Amino acid sequence: MDATATQRRSESRDPFPYAGPAALKPAIEAALRRVIDPELAMSIVDVGLVYGVDVAACQARVLVTMTSAACPVVDVIIDDIWHELSRVLPGTLAIDVELVWEPPWMPARMSDRAKAVMGW
Repeated sequence: MDATATQRRSESRDPFPYAGPAALKPAIEAALRRVIDPELAMSIVDVGLVYGVDVAACQARVLVTMTSAACPVVDVIIDDIWHELSRVLPGTLAIDVELVWEPPWMPARMSDRAKAVMGW
């Protein structure tokens, strides 16, 4: 997953880039939608914090960002991602949640629903 793939997210119907078995995608998306940004009281998917998911033979890798480098709940969100994914992924897959800062998060990444909640 690179920055170009992340940018294509806004051009597609998918809430984030996904590479891996199609059968796992719905469960992964549902799990990530259960992770709530406590400061915004919205799903990290709706906020646009998930930059991509890549599931390979032995690992599920999730790239996420925060709205700010000063986010006080980054550890909570990362722990929640790991916990929710561990509930739906096969136990043989290692889960790697990587915090990235490029490209920087922008409000345009938010879903239409999140923008409506925020009054944008």
